Amino acid sequence: MMDILKAVQKLELSDAWICAGFIRSKIWDTLHDFSVRTKLNDIDVIYYDPSNIEEEQEKKYERILNGLDSTLPWSVKNQARMHVLNNFTPYTSSTDGIAHFPETVTALGVRLDEQRKLLLAAPYGVRDVLEMEVFPTPAFQESALKQIYLDRVTQKNWPALWKKVKIFR
Repeated sequence: MMDILKAVQKLELSDAWICAGFIRSKIWDTLHDFSVRTKLNDIDVIYYDPSNIEEEQEKKYERILNGLDSTLPWSVKNQARMHVLNNFTPYTSSTDGIAHFPETVTALGVRLDEQRKLLLAAPYGVRDVLEMEVFPTPAFQESALKQIYLDRVTQKNWPALWKKVKIFR
């Protein structure tokens, strides 16, 4: 995980974090005493740059990361444009974007600071991920977006892999 964090740090992106399953899965693997890390579908790298919201810029960063390690499933997204997916007001930072993820257990980000110390962004704390209880974030508790949360937790089917995980609808 540290090698992945160092690779992302090399990009020198503004307000960059690695989010969601990168953290959640590691925590759940540990709490389930898995000896091997669960395979990641993607490594969610986010950053915040309102000066260039072109998707091609994100693809450029993905190509650079693939050049550093092509065995990893990189996914890079600029949070300055991601608010449009669910018709939210524009985000003010990457951590604001994290706060608008669908589930509290994925609303987590980690990065290295300039001294390579680990920083954690957890707008809703870490209780839910540690207790393995999946709830919608406040933005996805509203009826209009609740179905997105419900569809995601059904599609992800986390309890099939992590037996102690409880989904709250």
